[in-house]
Amino acid sequence: MPDEDGSSTQLRVQALARVRSLLSDLGCTDEEIDRAVADDVLDLLIVDRMLVPAERRMTQSEVAEITDIPVDVARRFWRALGFLDVDEDELAFTDMDVEAVRLFQSMVAMGLVDVDSAVQMARVIGSSMARIAEAEAGPGSTPILLGSGDSIIDADAFAQQAGASLPAMGRLLEYVWRRHLQAATRRAMLLRARHSDEGMSPVVAVGFADMVGFTMLSQHLADEELAAVVGRFEELAHDTVVALGGRVVKMIGDEAMFVVEDATSAAEVGLSLAEAYAGDELLSDVRVALAIGPVLVQDGDYYGPVVNLASRLVGVANPGTVLVSDEFRNALEVGGAAGFEMRALRTRTLRDLGRVQVWKLSRLGSEPGADRRRNMRWERLEGVLRELDELRDQGQRALARRNPAERGGPVSEVDEVGGGDEDKGGGGVGGGGEDSDGDGDGDGASPASLPVEAGGGDSVGPERERSLERGEGSSP
Repeated sequence: MPDEDGSSTQLRVQALARVRSLLSDLGCTDEEIDRAVADDVLDLLIVDRMLVPAERRMTQSEVAEITDIPVDVARRFWRALGFLDVDEDELAFTDMDVEAVRLFQSMVAMGLVDVDSAVQMARVIGSSMARIAEAEAGPGSTPILLGSGDSIIDADAFAQQAGASLPAMGRLLEYVWRRHLQAATRRAMLLRARHSDEGMSPVVAVGFADMVGFTMLSQHLADEELAAVVGRFEELAHDTVVALGGRVVKMIGDEAMFVVEDATSAAEVGLSLAEAYAGDELLSDVRVALAIGPVLVQDGDYYGPVVNLASRLVGVANPGTVLVSDEFRNALEVGGAAGFEMRALRTRTLRDLGRVQVWKLSRLGSEPGADRRRNMRWERLEGVLRELDELRDQGQRALARRNPAERGGPVSEVDEVGGGDEDKGGGGVGGGGEDSDGDGDGDGASPASLPVEAGGGDSVGPERERSLERGEGSSP
């Protein structure tokens, strides 16, 4: 034990020497370093100085005086970037902040944007960078944040890892930004070339994919398990949408919003999403909805009645199905898309939108995703039940061999066979069961017995729609 203590002490001494040398190079005084060690916050000091290096600290009024910008405008710019307000006498600003304010001024002075537009752009940049930073600092995503509980050891580990990772991440962010800016600028130029009328909104297909049962699932999973589910959901959404030419606009918890340039590609994206989640053993099914029409594009997001329609439709879709609007169906027909079929469902009254005609989209002659998923589940369940039957029979035979007298005599060949077909429970899952809900899937569950997720669409609509799809007419 003394050797371990001695080794640990030696490691701390070496770590402190490395951190002290680095902090001195970054402009920290010995007094600042000694105070951080005494307060057990050396790891926080190294984070502050490595991520925001500066030789001098200023108040907000000093920054305004140096840059010749009104304090209220500087504060507005600061808030737009997502930074907290600070006290007037707090030395919270550095040369980096002065440079950022001057960049803000130069954009306005060159006539690239006005003050309001520059502040709005700062708001978009701030929110995007904040999400990236939170993802980098999140648990399990960044090795440099795996703390030991010792601020000296943690400060040394952060310094060694961040020294290499920070420049690489900066270059990666610039590369991704340039690539996305190239794609966005090309889209804008093509839009202007096709629609020369000023103020004309672009026409795109908007889609939503909503994971079924996420609210209930999140209440029963540990944080690590829930993180795995969310990560897999986002991975499948991004890979499927991007591979087929669409763009994921944003992830909203258990929901993905995406846009596609034309109806045919959007139909392929929607069906592929339903199929991808139906074939994934970790995730539940998704509801998908598609609508098409003119939209307002602002700050990388999409707005307008078409977006609202797609959002409302996904809330009334059955698990594993793809619903589309009447306009989307017409666009598919005009485009001459082949390989799809659409079935008219009853008109629905959607909140704030009134009554709309709804269509169910599927591949021509293919098994619906929800039915395929249900069949896969039953096949796996049947396998589990068979294994349980075998284990039960083995247990019965073991008990019989151990104490045959309790069974009234020696063990016979018939006794070792097991309970025969009667023990299999002919009315159970393995034996086919009764399709009590009449939807042809053999699950024997009535709609009323199925769990309903809060906020995941109305509990009445999908079940009533299911009976309409079977040609039984609508419920009263």
